[in-house]
Amino acid sequence: MGAPPADLGAALAALVLRGPLLVASDYDGVLAPLTDVPSEASPEPGVAEVLGRLAAVPGVTVALVSGRGLADLQATSGFTGNLRWIGSHGAEFGGPLTGDLAGRRDALVARLEPLVAGTPGARLEIKPASVAVHVRQVPDRPAAAALLERSRAAVDPSLTMKPGKDVFEVAVTDADKGSAVRRLAGEIGARGVLYLGDDVTDEDVFRVLDGDDVGVKVGAGETAAAYRVADPPAVRALLEHLADLLS
Repeated sequence: MGAPPADLGAALAALVLRGPLLVASDYDGVLAPLTDVPSEASPEPGVAEVLGRLAAVPGVTVALVSGRGLADLQATSGFTGNLRWIGSHGAEFGGPLTGDLAGRRDALVARLEPLVAGTPGARLEIKPASVAVHVRQVPDRPAAAALLERSRAAVDPSLTMKPGKDVFEVAVTDADKGSAVRRLAGEIGARGVLYLGDDVTDEDVFRVLDGDDVGVKVGAGETAAAYRVADPPAVRALLEHLADLLS
């Protein structure tokens, strides 16, 4: 796959001239194809290598930003090297959460478990700071939609809702990917940010990017991002193009 579209290529060329850069990306659906079994979400071939190239460039920080728990993100991706890690939609910023939120999370589990158990194919995922109801593998699609609605109605509306693709997630903190990316950019003194994401929660990042930053939506759907590519292979090509510009 060749260079990104001309307008995106021009934005990337301008970005590399701005100084210290933060290159940040969601994992599932961006650096790895979406799968029915989250533990099997292997990276797109070549992505690990290009992330390593980027992270080796002086003045470039590469970050993984995911709704997955930090340990799960690191284990599933298999990525190593000089990377920054943000898990649980920003609640895990460079390290695991402390245990003081576990009680609130466990109460959510107790409330949602019976609902999920009644829908064949549904799955309840327990994360460090949230609980997620997954319906990707529910064959009865009306039942899947109904489960997501019942789940939303069953939880305290003051909690942080994070709906996504075939998933309804409830967090026990108000952290989001956007605030986490801005925090990291500030810590490293980044003068330019590239962010790639495909899901609803990635819109929190796209909405807080500065005018000269580059937000890239992966796949279809409404977005606040200024640019779009089709899929993880296109993401790999974009990152390879960026690495070539930086070299």
